[in-house]
Amino acid sequence: MIGERVVQKVSSTRGFAKVAPHVIPALDRAVHRLTRGKFLLSAQLLPGVILTSTGARSGLARRTPLACMPEAGGESWILIGSNFGRAGHPAWTANLLAHPDATVSWKGRDIPVTARLLEGEERAAAWAAVLAFWPPYATYQKRVEREIRLFRIVRR
Repeated sequence: MIGERVVQKVSSTRGFAKVAPHVIPALDRAVHRLTRGKFLLSAQLLPGVILTSTGARSGLARRTPLACMPEAGGESWILIGSNFGRAGHPAWTANLLAHPDATVSWKGRDIPVTARLLEGEERAAAWAAVLAFWPPYATYQKRVEREIRLFRIVRR
């Protein structure tokens, strides 16, 4: 699909990495709220969830729109802590490390989940699947020194 290739190329640019973190989540939150959880703007490109996690330091509920990779069976998803290819880990990853029980809004339904950071061979296999799913993640990884965190979230 030519449109998807264009979007992948654009999403791999440094300019996108500067602008997208400020625009896309705000739009996603607004559209999600207006449609009562049935629609995410960014999900027109990639599947997406709204993650509600507990703040690692604050203990407050934090809502974060995220692209995700659904896994077979519909009971689990891979969340990618790419942070649009920026240097630091996104805050939601620290929240899941501190408090792995969370909720995702998926296709209009709130689903309780538990998150687990993937490591070693399990991470390597998931990373290969993520790159096949959305190749721009390889560009994000090349751009940063940190290893992009991958989480598997499963229904509780």
